[in-house]
Amino acid sequence: MNIRKAVLDDSKGIAKVHVDSWRSTYRNIIPDAFLEKLSYDRRMELWNENIIKEGNYVFVAENSDGEIIGFADCGKRDSNHIPESGDLTAIYLLEEYQGKGVGKRLLRKVFLQFEELGFNRIFVEVLEDNKTRYFYEYYGAELNKAKKITIAGAELNLLIYEWNNIRDVLIK
Repeated sequence: MNIRKAVLDDSKGIAKVHVDSWRSTYRNIIPDAFLEKLSYDRRMELWNENIIKEGNYVFVAENSDGEIIGFADCGKRDSNHIPESGDLTAIYLLEEYQGKGVGKRLLRKVFLQFEELGFNRIFVEVLEDNKTRYFYEYYGAELNKAKKITIAGAELNLLIYEWNNIRDVLIK
């Protein structure tokens, strides 16, 4: 298992993980019609932009064959105006690699990046029905607030979690 900073050539692999993990993670949460329309090509374009965007940090997890099996994305959302804070915007893994410590390694890499940036307060948004929220809670994230959002006509609860001490995540 290798965790490293993403490069442009990784966009295709990240896009595959993004689409496939959304289809497995959000099954029975987001309407199937929406999930079926997800496009590897459109996600690849998105990740090309995310990888080169200044202030954005993308990391990939590779298996022993060098295939991308997960990724994490972090930085500071344009809507985040809180000083010395950042946002974990994504951690996704292929379903068969979940529960094997890969997410923990990606989270650690992201929090090392936050530490380097001098961020001490971190936010993450997660759908209430997404089991990943328990992963964040395990690593010390506390529920900050909830709001209603609509995706593909489905009204969902979006939970915003917060870490106030990144050191707690790094030592766990």
